[in-house]
Amino acid sequence: MSKSGIVNVRMVITEEKILSNIDKVQKLINPNSKKQIIQLEEDAYFKDLIESIKTYLIEYPKKKNFPKSVYKAAYGLVEYATNQFEENTKRIEELIRQREKNISLAGELRETLDIVENREDNWKQTVKGIANDFSDDIIDTLNLIGRTKSDTSQNYQDAVKLINARIVNLESNLHIEIDMERIEDRSKALSYIGIEVADALKLIPAPQEDETTEVEPVVEGVPNTVAEEQKYFEQTRVDVKPSLWQRIKNSKVVRALTYVFKVKVVLQAPALPEGRGEQGQN
Repeated sequence: MSKSGIVNVRMVITEEKILSNIDKVQKLINPNSKKQIIQLEEDAYFKDLIESIKTYLIEYPKKKNFPKSVYKAAYGLVEYATNQFEENTKRIEELIRQREKNISLAGELRETLDIVENREDNWKQTVKGIANDFSDDIIDTLNLIGRTKSDTSQNYQDAVKLINARIVNLESNLHIEIDMERIEDRSKALSYIGIEVADALKLIPAPQEDETTEVEPVVEGVPNTVAEEQKYFEQTRVDVKPSLWQRIKNSKVVRALTYVFKVKVVLQAPALPEGRGEQGQN
């Protein structure tokens, strides 16, 4: 391993340093922290922190004497990352539903505008029928369009532009797209912890609670051979609740993230501020 020399130096240096690195990672993935990871691919600092933790777990020479404080901190990091990932999954699903609703509302508003502009006999009933789905300003604007006799008046044209702007905003979902991208970036970082740290943590037997074994006692079951060492690991270690990566695969997130990109609506026209329309828009 090319980094083994560095690893050995680090190993000699400090348990405190690894605890500090674990704390730094936890702060970077805390949604309430001022300094959060933005893009996993571009965050070498975050990756270096994870690499140092992973290497410490893998390279520690006597696993059965592994520092309890580091084990607990690493376990807690994986647990925290797992919970955060699952919260992100729920949030993504909420955003997907909101985006679908917005797209549906955009279609409903476009159809209503067409009916109102053509002054079909039922235009008033149609506007009244969507009153629960849209704000009062949209309903009032549709009624203004329907009542205005001159299609060339400034009020009429401004009203149509406002409705078209709202339709475009609903279709583009820019704020939802931005939120989803941020959540995706955080989820990548969280799953990275699961892949790198949780798997390394599996190699270490769970520290025994309520037992103080400063000096290695001769106790039945303590390994003396390689085969016994393996058996000891199997009997004493605890699964890292199943690992983050396993929980990711078992959760809805893979389906959710795939669905996000399948239904992603990309419009060439940007969202327009209310009251402004593109040139040539009718």
